[in-house]
Amino acid sequence: MVNRQREIYKVTLVGGAVNVVLLLFKFVAGIVAGSAAMVADAVHSLSDFVTDVIVLVFVRISSKPKDKSHDYGHGKYETLAMTFIGVALLIVAMGIIYSGVTKIVQWAGGAQLEAPGLLALCAAVVSVVLKEAVYRYSMVKARQLQSQALEANAWHHRSDSLSSIGTSAGIGGAIFLGQRWTVLDPVASVVVGLFIAKVAVSLLRDGIGDLMERSLPDEVETEILQLAASVDGIAEPHDLRTRRIGNHYAIELHILMDGNVTLHEAHDKASEVERLLKQHYGPETHIAVHVEPKQSIWRTP
Repeated sequence: MVNRQREIYKVTLVGGAVNVVLLLFKFVAGIVAGSAAMVADAVHSLSDFVTDVIVLVFVRISSKPKDKSHDYGHGKYETLAMTFIGVALLIVAMGIIYSGVTKIVQWAGGAQLEAPGLLALCAAVVSVVLKEAVYRYSMVKARQLQSQALEANAWHHRSDSLSSIGTSAGIGGAIFLGQRWTVLDPVASVVVGLFIAKVAVSLLRDGIGDLMERSLPDEVETEILQLAASVDGIAEPHDLRTRRIGNHYAIELHILMDGNVTLHEAHDKASEVERLLKQHYGPETHIAVHVEPKQSIWRTP
């Protein structure tokens, strides 16, 4: 657990360092070069930095062991971090879209928009390269460590990389296509905002779903029932209930067994089901197995 926490910290700090460098570079480039799209991209990088801090705080809390007040551990805090990241992204997206649309309306009304400078284009290209590299690094580590918060943060890096591609196109068009195309800069900022909003909604859907005890995907539940049924002497696993607790699963199910076996044998079989599921889904998986005699299903009330 300590090693997992240390690795998540390491990955998050790497991303945080890149975000600090980029947000300073982008803000300077956006202001000096007069690019609304680059300032929007800088704000996006600032939100990345803030979410890095959120991940560091919440992963530390989620790694705490079970205690009297948290019988299922603190894994939900990691899911809460993912939800906060989604909220932060959505707020950033709304602000960027509003600013961009305002400039487009002004341009449509006859206002002249200044073409951005080359410094803004250079900043956008640098951002694409660095953020894509950090995304790939973070995603590999997120899957290795099975961390929801780290995966959410990796997608945040990817969203910044892809938005910088749109920013590059808008800034480049505004620079090289002439005065009549300067509107491409705020148009690019709106595109960036819409993309960020899409990522935010996805993160919020997953985060809120897990916080509201959403069941695991159908394919996972089917696999759980098949694994339980594969144990010799076990029949008709049913009444399956599942949910996520942070990066772990919680599984509760009923199984049928021969009503003539001893209590000791029934316990051993239930323990075998539990061992099999933990072997497949991880030792931290919460599992509760309820044993019923086969003939009970024919019993009339």
